[in-house]
Amino acid sequence: MKLRIALPLLSLIITGVLMTSCSRNSADQAVLLPVEDDPTISFRIWFKTGSQADPAGLEGITALTASMMMEGATEKNSYEDILTALYPMAASYGVTVDKEMTVFTGRVHSDNLHEYYPFFIDALLHPAFTEEDFTRIRTNMINGIEKSLRYSDDEELGKAAFYNFVYDGTPYGHLDAGSVSSLEAITLKDVRAFYKSWFTRDNVVIGLGGGYEDTLLTRLQTDLAQLPEGTLVQPGAPAPLPLEGRHVLLVEKECNATAISFGFPIDVLRGDDDFWALALFNSWFGEHRNSSSHLYQVIREARGMNYGDYSYIEIFPNGGRRQMAAPNHARRQQLFEVWLRPVQHVHRHFALRAAIRELQHVVDSGMTKEDFTLTQQFLDKYALHFATTTMGRLGYAIDSRFYGIDENYIALFRKKIAALTLEDVNAAIRRHLQYDNLRIAMVTSGAEEFAAQLAEDVPSPVTYDTPKPEEVLTEDREIEMYPLEIARENIRIVPVEEMFR
Repeated sequence: MKLRIALPLLSLIITGVLMTSCSRNSADQAVLLPVEDDPTISFRIWFKTGSQADPAGLEGITALTASMMMEGATEKNSYEDILTALYPMAASYGVTVDKEMTVFTGRVHSDNLHEYYPFFIDALLHPAFTEEDFTRIRTNMINGIEKSLRYSDDEELGKAAFYNFVYDGTPYGHLDAGSVSSLEAITLKDVRAFYKSWFTRDNVVIGLGGGYEDTLLTRLQTDLAQLPEGTLVQPGAPAPLPLEGRHVLLVEKECNATAISFGFPIDVLRGDDDFWALALFNSWFGEHRNSSSHLYQVIREARGMNYGDYSYIEIFPNGGRRQMAAPNHARRQQLFEVWLRPVQHVHRHFALRAAIRELQHVVDSGMTKEDFTLTQQFLDKYALHFATTTMGRLGYAIDSRFYGIDENYIALFRKKIAALTLEDVNAAIRRHLQYDNLRIAMVTSGAEEFAAQLAEDVPSPVTYDTPKPEEVLTEDREIEMYPLEIARENIRIVPVEEMFR
């Protein structure tokens, strides 16, 4: 039954990807995506602030403040009363906090808009910021670090360690949720002051999509004008320290497999001339959740070492739970990342070598004509799946506003990909990618022993439970000796209980 309902809607949305463009009001404070036949209304209220604005010592305050707005009482209603009222509408609201964006989301059937809207707008304008909600939400955030991130999800732990490692010393260099000590230092008074300073009328952009009427936009503009006043000075774009050589962070933890992430910052952003070329390369090299991508074929398919192997030219949070990238993580500084899902400890050295070796091969030699053509054809259709709902496309439209893209992003993506040549892609690879200077983060057991193996560049032969073709075994003998050239002083070991402390 769900499939019969979803297919006509999917057809409508995919058509809308090509036909619908975002518009903006005269004050440049709205991103609009009207879809006349959509029975739902989607809200994305974007505040131009994120965790990079967290004051030193109070890291996590943006996420804590935003969470209290969406998961707490308002001046009119308790949180329990809000949940009770929203339940029969099959509606809710929430928030996404990233380094440079805080986006409040809501979606409701147009028949329920009259009942839904007062709750949604009240959460933005009149959060109660009660002591009870503060204690509950801050405790949940601390538990999220101490119990969930450290001990329940090695993949996300490894990626979080990698991100902090890359951006150490910059405004990007902490979890959006902060650290245990910084959360403990935040007071309710701090939260109330932060709300008045950053969630202001001059800092907000309205995102509205679906089957709404023009009067709803007018109402939103009028209501959001009640937000606090305030002129903000945004932090500058992060400037990570230049990388020299390969640096490793080993998170020591009792675990059954090793999670691996590595990469480096890049200066290419969505919309730049070389972005499209790198997007095509990346799709071939390690498209997320795509079993035909190159890394997947080398490490998972040919050798069966793990569940998947992916690469990225933009941040991709919650990759273990998502098929497609979530919008509203736009940034002024991005990174190239390789994510190897956990491998057995006995294979960690080999898998790391294999992935870096494949990166070296493509940087030195480029993509082949055959791989380029197949990937170009694949992306022409695959791009239609980037955002298959009004809410998702509205998110992309907001990101386009951030990056200064005036066209429908998915239509522009397809056009730019179709216009690429193999020479364009290989030139962009040479300009922006490299393999000598890397940040590598790994969650593993026996970190001291492994650090010695890395520093000594000892061979890392592998054995298999099932027979492998001779060409695989021949290549294995090259991979096991591939020089990583990591100095011992460039390897740091951190016990898991100290991470994000």
